[in-house]
Amino acid sequence: MSARVLVVDDEESILLAMTDYLGDRGFRVDCVSAFREAELLLRFTVYDVVIADLRLSATDAAGGLRLLRRVRDISPGTRTILLTAYRSPEVDEEARRLGVDALLAKSRGLQEVAALVTSLAAVPGA
Repeated sequence: MSARVLVVDDEESILLAMTDYLGDRGFRVDCVSAFREAELLLRFTVYDVVIADLRLSATDAAGGLRLLRRVRDISPGTRTILLTAYRSPEVDEEARRLGVDALLAKSRGLQEVAALVTSLAAVPGA
């Protein structure tokens, strides 16, 4: 059975690219653009991997970290990736504290994202 992935990003172009690329590689992909939508899906669907952008809107600079904290609360075995164009030592520290499995710069290619998802999905979380 293929891994189930949730992608959360406020940029529609990223959601479309992730859906197409990961879907073409056999992943079952759900995409949403907001914290609340993601939280609802997490309550009713078990995901192998959640990929969240750090900034889920212009006014929510750390929404992705809040979301990944909720993932840990709702589904502790789900693996997590924080995607960001705004990496800093503070973001890295908070991600480590939350147990985020991987941090990726938004500039990374889809091939690298897919390889990471494949790797994380193959090893169940704690």
